[in-house]
Amino acid sequence: MKPTFASHLDALGHWRVATDTRLASLAKFVREHDLLDEGMSEWFEAMRYRLSGEKLMVAFVAEFSRGKSELINAIFFSDKGRRMMPASAGRTTMCPVELGYDAEDPVGLSLLPIETRLEPTSLVEYRRTPAAWSHIELDLTNPDGMAQALGEVMRTRLVTQDQARDLGFWDDERTDDNPPLSADGQVEIPVWRHARINLPHPLLKRGLVVLDTPGLNAIGTEPELTLGLLPQAHATVFILGADTGVTRSDLSIWRDHLCGPALARYVALNKIDTLADPLSTPEQVQATIVRQCESVAQTLEIPTEHVFPISARQALAARLGHDEAGLAASRLEDFELALSEGLLPKRRETLAQGAVDGARGLQQQLTRRFGELRRHHAEQMLELRGLRGKSGGKVQLMLQRVQAEATEFEQCTARLAAMRSVHARMLKESLYDLSAERLRQEVDVLQQVLGGSWLPLGAKKAFIELCARLRGLIEQAQQRSDEIHAMLVASFGKLNAEFGFGLSAEQPVDVRRYREDLDLIERNYVQYLGLSQAFRLAQPGFQEQFRRMLISRLRVVFETVSNDIELWNKTASAQVDSQLRERRRNFKRRYESLDRIQTASNELDIRLQEVQAQDERVLQLQTRLGVLIDELVVQATSDPMDPDGALAAFEASTAAMPLDDASGTDTVDIPLDDTARHLMTFRALPAGSASESA
Repeated sequence: MKPTFASHLDALGHWRVATDTRLASLAKFVREHDLLDEGMSEWFEAMRYRLSGEKLMVAFVAEFSRGKSELINAIFFSDKGRRMMPASAGRTTMCPVELGYDAEDPVGLSLLPIETRLEPTSLVEYRRTPAAWSHIELDLTNPDGMAQALGEVMRTRLVTQDQARDLGFWDDERTDDNPPLSADGQVEIPVWRHARINLPHPLLKRGLVVLDTPGLNAIGTEPELTLGLLPQAHATVFILGADTGVTRSDLSIWRDHLCGPALARYVALNKIDTLADPLSTPEQVQATIVRQCESVAQTLEIPTEHVFPISARQALAARLGHDEAGLAASRLEDFELALSEGLLPKRRETLAQGAVDGARGLQQQLTRRFGELRRHHAEQMLELRGLRGKSGGKVQLMLQRVQAEATEFEQCTARLAAMRSVHARMLKESLYDLSAERLRQEVDVLQQVLGGSWLPLGAKKAFIELCARLRGLIEQAQQRSDEIHAMLVASFGKLNAEFGFGLSAEQPVDVRRYREDLDLIERNYVQYLGLSQAFRLAQPGFQEQFRRMLISRLRVVFETVSNDIELWNKTASAQVDSQLRERRRNFKRRYESLDRIQTASNELDIRLQEVQAQDERVLQLQTRLGVLIDELVVQATSDPMDPDGALAAFEASTAAMPLDDASGTDTVDIPLDDTARHLMTFRALPAGSASESA
C-alpha cells in the first residue's frame, strides 16, 4: 500500500519526538554544567515548544454536497470503522468545524451559538471564554454515539428576514446570494456559529488541525473565517463535484477567497464514481474524467496536474472493507501523496533548520567559552610551575600581582556600564517601530480611509501603502540591528584588547525575511478591498472585524521580529556577563591557590593537578558537546519517511544514552512558558508565514 497522508504525518510526529529528545539531552547537558545563559535558555524553551506544540492546519473548502465531509472521513477517520463527520445528501455541515486536540481541554464537541454574531466580541476572544460555548461529551468507546453527537453541527432553525439580516445571512443588495425562503417567508440559518471537536485521535495528537467549512453562505457571512482561519491554514483543499464541474457558487468561492497565490492549494475533483456509465468503456470514462480535469484547470486558471480526480465515498468504503482494488480505483492515494509531499517536508525542513541553526550557534558560543577557560588554565599552570623552588617572598609578590590584576580588571565595569547604556538605548529605538502601539497607529490611517465614506473606494490603495510602510519599518529595524552589531564589534574589540576578554559579536538576525510574511498578508487581504467587496466593506461590522483580524496577524509578525531581535541582543549581552563572572572566579581561584601555597609547601603540586584536571574536564565537555550537537543535527536532517533512518533515530533517541560520567538520559524539564509560546507563534507557517495567531 502506498504511504498515506496519515502515515506521512505519523512519521513527521516520530521525527518531532526524536528531535525533541535530542534537544532535551543537549539542554540537560548544558544546564547541568552551568553553560546555559538566559538567551539560549529562551531558545531551548521556544524550540521545544515548536517541536511539541505547533499545529498544522488543513482547511477543506467546498459548496454543499461536494463530498467534503466524506473526504475528511476517508483521509483521517477510516480507522474508526464508520463515518465520523456527518456526510449525506444535501446540506450537512452548517457551521465551520475545527477538529484538533488539546490535552488541557476536555474531550468533546464545543459549540458557539449563532447569536454571538450580534456581539462585538471576536471569535479569538470567545476561544478564551469557555462559558460562551455549549459542550457535548463524546464517548470514545462508542463510535455510533460519537457520530450521533457530531450530527449537532447540522442543526438549523427558521428566523425572520430581519433576524437573518442582523445575523449576516440576508443581504438586500446581493439577493442572489441569499438563502431560499420557506413557505411562510422565513429563512433557514444554522444554530451554531462555530464548532470545535477536541478528540485524542492519533493524527490530531500529532498536531493536525482540520478545518471543515460549510459552503459559500458561511464563508461569505463569517468575516473571521475568511480573514482569520482560512488565511492561516497551511494548506487548503478545494473540493468540486466531478458531475457538475465548476458551478457559479464554486467559482465565487474560488475567486473571492482562494484564487491568490498565498497558500498551498489543492483541487479535488470528487465523485468520479458517478461518471461511470454502463454504456461506455473504461477508456471512454477515463477520457471523460480527463476532460473534466482539463476544464476545471482552465476555468480556475491552474495547471491540470493540480487537479486530482477522486472518489471519497469509494475510498472510505474501501478502507473500511480493506479493499485494495477499490482504494486504487478511488485514486485517493495519489491525492494524499501530493498533499503530503507538498506540505509536510516544508514543515520538517523549517523546524530542522531552526534546530540546527540554534544548536550550531550554541556550539560556537560555548566553544569560545571553552577556549577562554583553557587559556586561563594554561596561564595558571605556567604561573604555578614558575613557582617551583621559589621563596615565600616570591609567592607574596605573585599574590600582590594577582590582586593588582584583579583591581585593574574591575576598571572594565565602568566601560561595560557605558556600553550597556548605549546598547539599551539603541535597542529601545530599534524596538519602538515594532511595538503594538506603532502598529496600531499605522492601521488607524487605513481605518480613516475605510470609515471616511459609505463606499471606501480608496481602501485598496491605502492598504497597499500601509503594507509598504510596514515593510519599511522592518527594513529600518534591520538597519538598526546592523548598527547595534557595528557598535558591539567596536566595543568588544576594545574590551578584548584592554582587559583580555574573548568577546565576539555574532551577525545580527536577518529580519528582512519577515517581509515575505507581510507579502502573504497583503495577498490574503487585498482581495477584500476591491470593487467586488466594496458594499461588504462599507458595513461597520465587517470593517471592525477586518481591522481586528488585520491587527492580529500583523502583530504576530511584528512581535516575532521584536522577539528575534531581543533574543539576539540577549545572547550578545549574556556572553559579557558569562565572561565577566568567569574572570572574577578565575582571579579568586588564583589568589586562593597562591595563598594556600604560601602556607604549605606541598600545595603547589596539588594545585597544579587541580588545574590540569579542570582543563581536562573542559576538554571533555567540549568533546561531549560536539557529540550531542552532531547527534541532534543528524536526527534533525533525517528523512522521517526513511524506515531505516527516521524510525531508527526515534528508537535511538528514546534508548539509554549516557551524557557524561554523572548523568543519564532523562529529558530535561524546561517549562514551556508564555514567553516561549509567544516567541514561536510566528514562524514555520505556509511559505514562511508568521501568522498563526488564532
